[in-house]
Amino acid sequence: MLEAGGRNTSLKTIMPGMMPFQTDKTNWRFETVPQPGLDGRRGYQPRGKGLGGSSAINAMLYIRGHRSDYDEWRDLGCTGWGWDDVLPWFRKSEHNVRGADSLHGDDGPLWVSDQDFAHPGSRAFVEAASRLQIPVNPDFNGARQDGVGLYQVTQRKGERWTAARAYLPPAGRDNLEIICDALVERILFTEGKASGVAYRQAGQQREIRARRAVVLAAGAFQTPQLLMLSGIGPGAHLAEMGLDVQVDRAAVGADLQDHIDYTAAFETDGSFFLGRSGWGTLKSLGAMVQWLFTRRGGMTSPFAEAGGFLRTELAGERPDVQLHFLIAIVEDHGRTKVKGHGYSCHACVLRPESRGTVRLQSADAATAPLIDPNFLSDPRDMAVLKAGVRAMYRILDTPPLAGYKGRDRYPVDLADDAALEALIRARADTVYHPVGTARMGSDAAAVVDPRLRVRGVDGLHIADASVMPRLIGGNTNAPSIMIGERCAAFLREDLG
Repeated sequence: MLEAGGRNTSLKTIMPGMMPFQTDKTNWRFETVPQPGLDGRRGYQPRGKGLGGSSAINAMLYIRGHRSDYDEWRDLGCTGWGWDDVLPWFRKSEHNVRGADSLHGDDGPLWVSDQDFAHPGSRAFVEAASRLQIPVNPDFNGARQDGVGLYQVTQRKGERWTAARAYLPPAGRDNLEIICDALVERILFTEGKASGVAYRQAGQQREIRARRAVVLAAGAFQTPQLLMLSGIGPGAHLAEMGLDVQVDRAAVGADLQDHIDYTAAFETDGSFFLGRSGWGTLKSLGAMVQWLFTRRGGMTSPFAEAGGFLRTELAGERPDVQLHFLIAIVEDHGRTKVKGHGYSCHACVLRPESRGTVRLQSADAATAPLIDPNFLSDPRDMAVLKAGVRAMYRILDTPPLAGYKGRDRYPVDLADDAALEALIRARADTVYHPVGTARMGSDAAAVVDPRLRVRGVDGLHIADASVMPRLIGGNTNAPSIMIGERCAAFLREDLG
């Protein structure tokens, strides 16, 4: 297994509360091209670097999406990917501390835990929503998704439980060698079959040959980048970049879908919520010491502790908006440091209609690709986001949450449609769920078939979120792991 980053075994990875302090060693820190729908701003696209990928830097929320999301995949031509098909694989991977039932597993490698030390402000958010007759939902992966509650997290006994910790035993395996700090540059082919990869390590060009198959799991940005660098993608674009065309496939790098998201931020007096102040620093240091000795307390927080799934007046049978309530002020994805204390809340469009692209900026794999989510290019997304923001504010303005007397950093007249739209365009961005750039399907234009085999070449497979034909209604870590489980099973069956 080749990994461009390191092993991600430091306390900055293992301690959940260190999530805001990731560095270039663990985060690719991509940016988008300027977005017309966001007033020409460049969006931020953090992606995990190192073993575990984005599961090493994410908020650890365990969400599968709505069951009908997968039935939609099936109906789009992804045979064998309906809800009844994928549920056993979710259960297989899951080690839920609540135990096993018809929807959950308790002996898989991926630990899923409750938040035993959730902040009282998060519980106030849930209570406020319940006073508006929004049902409290103790399990967003249960019989229904609608409602509000505390999220379950991919943690084990207070530690972040990445995909690497779940699936790569520390002692290793006899049939697995892991090579880190190795940047894959392209796939090698012999007579139309993937026969290895070329990579760069410590400034040296190297190659590894594959006897049976090559599997890409570089994510929704770098998987299409590697395909294009290897000659698989839109023929005209590859020719422009001076690359030989192995397979002319327009869908490579197309169909980019992501959850567009608006964040409200509120300042409060005192240090009840997290924040930057002398007292806040002392409290954080105390929480770190507690975690180091007990693996308990505030440093187990995913920050986005509470949230929910709402149906606005524009929704169909599925929720169309997801909320994430954070126990701190978050500006510009945490990159802008704010003095003082407070809380934030996100509202995102669960099933965006806007579609974007990933394209090569250079034929050098070390150069970031051109990422264009094309946010809010479809007016339906703005309509849903405005409805979601208004629904979010109704909760934020309701006791007991309103009792914290938060001061809105970006006040707006919610009845003024033009003002609200202008504020959204000035502040909205991703909530980190890009998919679709190497979509799965049964049609000839699809990048991979329903067994995750790349069309047009032999011996090449993809196992990441890029294969999703539609963005699921929720966080994408859990379904990405399910896709990996299924790819492994397909390989065992196909290769014997």
